[in-house]
Amino acid sequence: MIKTHRILSLLLAVLVGTQKVQPFKAPFRPVDVLPILPRQISWPILNKLNNAADLLPSFVGAASVSNNSVLNWKGSCFYNNTAWLVFHNNSGTQFGGGTLHIKVSKAHSWTCMDLYVFATPYRVTWDYYILSRDHTLEFKEWESQAEFEYVKNRGVSIFLMQAGMLGTLQAMWEVVPLFTNTNWGQSANLAFLEKHMGATFEERPQPWITNITLEDIHSGDFLALSKIRGLWGGFETLEKWVTGSYAGHTAVCLRDSKGKLWVAESGHENEEGEDVIAILPWDEWWEYELKKDDTNPQIALLPLHPELRAVFNETAAWEYAKSMSGKPYGYHNLIFSWIDTVSGNYPPPLDAHLVASVMTVWTQMKPAYAGNIWNEALNKRLGTQNFSLSEILVEVEKRGSSFGELLAIPEQDDWIYADGKSTSCVAFIFEMYKEAGLFGELATSIQVTEFTIKDAYSLKLFENNSTRLPEWCNNDADTVKLPFCQIKGKYRMELPGYNTMDPYPHMNERCPSMPPEYSRPAGC
Repeated sequence: MIKTHRILSLLLAVLVGTQKVQPFKAPFRPVDVLPILPRQISWPILNKLNNAADLLPSFVGAASVSNNSVLNWKGSCFYNNTAWLVFHNNSGTQFGGGTLHIKVSKAHSWTCMDLYVFATPYRVTWDYYILSRDHTLEFKEWESQAEFEYVKNRGVSIFLMQAGMLGTLQAMWEVVPLFTNTNWGQSANLAFLEKHMGATFEERPQPWITNITLEDIHSGDFLALSKIRGLWGGFETLEKWVTGSYAGHTAVCLRDSKGKLWVAESGHENEEGEDVIAILPWDEWWEYELKKDDTNPQIALLPLHPELRAVFNETAAWEYAKSMSGKPYGYHNLIFSWIDTVSGNYPPPLDAHLVASVMTVWTQMKPAYAGNIWNEALNKRLGTQNFSLSEILVEVEKRGSSFGELLAIPEQDDWIYADGKSTSCVAFIFEMYKEAGLFGELATSIQVTEFTIKDAYSLKLFENNSTRLPEWCNNDADTVKLPFCQIKGKYRMELPGYNTMDPYPHMNERCPSMPPEYSRPAGC
C-alpha cells in the first residue's frame, strides 16, 4: 500500500517537474484518477488520504450585499475564490430575489472539482465547479420578508466539501458501514473510534459473559453499554466521537421492597417501535442483551460507592422512575448535553454554522422530528414560543447574538416540554440520583441534563476499592484488572477518567470536548 502511494507520488513529481520556471499545472493528481485504478489499489490509498470527517462541509463565510463586500477563500481544487451577492427583482415578486456570483480560479489540476453547499435559514442547495470562470447561483425569489431581511444582513452561507468529489465518496465509504448490522459494519465502527478517538479494542480472554451473582448488585448501580454495530452502533460511534464518551448508552439497577432486581433505562424500544423510559425485570433485560440485542453491546457494571449506597433513598428513586416510566426518550435535550461552548465542542470541520444548516435540511425533510429534537429546546433558550427554526435564526440575528451562543445556553432540569420532562439515558439516571439524595445540597445547582455519559462515569460516585468488588467482577484469566465490572463483551472496555471528579455547582455547563484529547479546564 505504501509503495503504491509512493509510486503515484513519484508520477506526480515527474509530471510537474522541478524546473524553476513559470508554474506548470499538472494535468491530473494521483487522487483525481485513483477511482479508475483497480479497487484493491485505489480504495486503500484513498482511505489513507481521507476520512469520515470529510463528509462534513466546512463553513468558508457568507456572501452578502453589505457595502458590496466580497468574500475570499481557498478551495480544495481552486485556490483562488471570490463570491458576492446582488439583489434583483427579475421575478417581479414582493421581496425579489438575488444572484450569488462565484469566481473560481487557480485550479491545482485539470481534473479536480470543488463541491459547495449554500444555505439560508429557509433553504439549502448545492453546486459543483470544474471550470475556472465566473459562476452564478440564482435565487429567483426570497421566500418571505424574514428571509429577505436575514440575507440582507447576514448573507448566504457557503460551505466547502473539503475533500472534493473523490474524497467525499471515499468518506461515504467510511461512514456508510458504521450503520450496517454486519461484521464489516462492526469493524468500521472499531476502526473509526481507533482513528478519531485513539480508542483501543483489546480482546479479552474468555468467557466474554460473566456468571453474575445477582445478590451483589444493588440499587443505584450504574450500567454502561457500548454498542458497536447496526443503526444504534453507528449513532453511538458518532456520539462518542463528539463527546469523548467511551460508552454510548446507560441504565441503572433498582431493587424493590421484596428484593427483586430491576433495570430502569431511558431509550428502551417498546412494541410500537418508540424509544421510551422503561423499568424491566433484570432477567428480562439481561436476556435481551444476551440473545436479542444485535448491536453486540459491551456492558460494564459500575457499583456505587458503599457510602453513597448507604444514603441512596430507594423510595424516592422508585417514585421518580415510576413517574417517568412510559415517557419518551429525551430527544429534546440530546444535543445540548454535548454543546456547551460557542466553538469548543465541534470537531473540525463541524461548527455552529454547519449545525444550523443541517437542522435546516432536516427540518425540510422531517419537520415533525425536527420540532421534537431541537425546535422546542431552542425556543426555551430564546424565551419564545412556537417559533420555527427559520424564525429562531432570524430572531437571534435581531438580538445581535449568534446561533452558536444560543446552542451553548445550558439546559435546565426543570424545563417541561410538550410531552413532559425530557431526559436522555444518562440524564434520567442522574435525575434519579438527585432524587435519591446522592448530590445532597448540590442538587439544586447541578443541571444533569447537561451531562454526557463521559461526565457521568467520571464523577466520584463509584466503588474505588477493588478489594470490595464482587469476586466474579474480574475474569481470573485476564491479567488486566478493571476498576469496575465488565459483564459482557469480547473487547475490554475503556472509561478514561473513571471515578475521578468531585461534583461541584454548575458543572459540565461550559466544557469543551475536542478530540482526541477531550481536555477540559477545571471548573467548567
